[in-house]
Amino acid sequence: MSLLSAKPIPPRERLICALDLPSAAAARELVTALDDSVTFYKVGLELFMAGECFALVDWLVGRGKRVFVDLKFFDVPETVRGAVRGLRGRGVTFATVHGNQAIMQAAGSEKGDVKILAVTVLTSLDRGDLDDLGFQCDVEKLVLSRARRALEAGCDGVISSGLEAPRIKAELGERILVVTPGIRPVENRPADDQKRTVDVVQAFTNGADYIVVGRPIRQAVDPRAAAESIQASIAALFPA
Repeated sequence: MSLLSAKPIPPRERLICALDLPSAAAARELVTALDDSVTFYKVGLELFMAGECFALVDWLVGRGKRVFVDLKFFDVPETVRGAVRGLRGRGVTFATVHGNQAIMQAAGSEKGDVKILAVTVLTSLDRGDLDDLGFQCDVEKLVLSRARRALEAGCDGVISSGLEAPRIKAELGERILVVTPGIRPVENRPADDQKRTVDVVQAFTNGADYIVVGRPIRQAVDPRAAAESIQASIAALFPA
């Protein structure tokens, strides 16, 4: 059975660039440099704490970009409900939620035009980290359980390592969106905080619908060339 995504997603939108930068000005500079090599961007916690976050989101949307707000909402359900409601009507495509069934249901009930992605297990965690957190079950089983529950709660998809994506897609198929972070085009460096990583081709052949790439683009000598190289790999898998 092929796990390659069959969803009608434009190939160049399958790459999401993570704007994990210290300021909105730095984010605008990178987006401008990347130009048409990237059409989808993730705005995370660091940028939101830097200020001008909604102005940046509006600026991206105004330039025809898609936006993924990655704040991993994790609070009492009513607070999460209100936070998700605040994103509606802004042109945001994705937002993330973290937590139990009630929290995911709260996000799903208020999503409107925003697709909600539930975090399964962060790609910065490995087996030892999960033991420290008190999760004794197998990582793959934990991820699959959270994916099933996310769909039941009204979420649209999950954030999942490419290592666990095959099990999710094999069981849940095209009903669920799988967004895979922790993409490393080359062997992971020892100092990297991402532990459960895959490369671009492996992520998609394992069932990812989208990939999130940050440092391999941002830290490249030529970020635009790095992004176009990834786009070429995607285009080979998903011919237009």
